Amino acid sequence: MADTASRTMIRTRGRRAYIAAFGTRRSGQRHPLVATAMVLPLAALLVVVFGGWEAVVTQASSVGVMLGR
Repeated sequence: MADTASRTMIRTRGRRAYIAAFGTRRSGQRHPLVATAMVLPLAALLVVVFGGWEAVVTQASSVGVMLGR
């Protein structure tokens, strides 16, 4: 099997260099509204390009039927 310990050390050094060059670490979490604002333009583009509105309505209807509404 390949020696993964040396690759891990190289990655760790690269991360440390990045943190030293560009400041603090990113927390890894973002506010749900920020994530929504980032995703909505892409989602709208995909709906327009692929004509997915009917598919969204169909899926939502199916989920509603499964939930008994």
